[in-house]
Amino acid sequence: MNAVRLPANESSKETSSQSALSECVSRTVRRYLADIGDTECDEGLHALVIREVEGPLLREVLAWHDGNQSRAAAVLGINRATLRKKLATHGLL
Repeated sequence: MNAVRLPANESSKETSSQSALSECVSRTVRRYLADIGDTECDEGLHALVIREVEGPLLREVLAWHDGNQSRAAAVLGINRATLRKKLATHGLL
């Protein structure tokens, strides 16, 4: 894995223009990369992040909309059938 390490001052400049969510992801990925060092992620970092983020995202959006799958799907920008498939995949149905 070839991660680009930003100097501390560049890292803080980068986050000043990011959204709170983007800033949180950047910090978390940076910390994860520092923790694993040169160890490769078997499934690939992208797949790992998507797997780890999608379940909580679906759970929180669905809870925010009191379990209403149609409203949750609309907010997520996916159709209800896709939401149900993803909920099933993550064991959330």
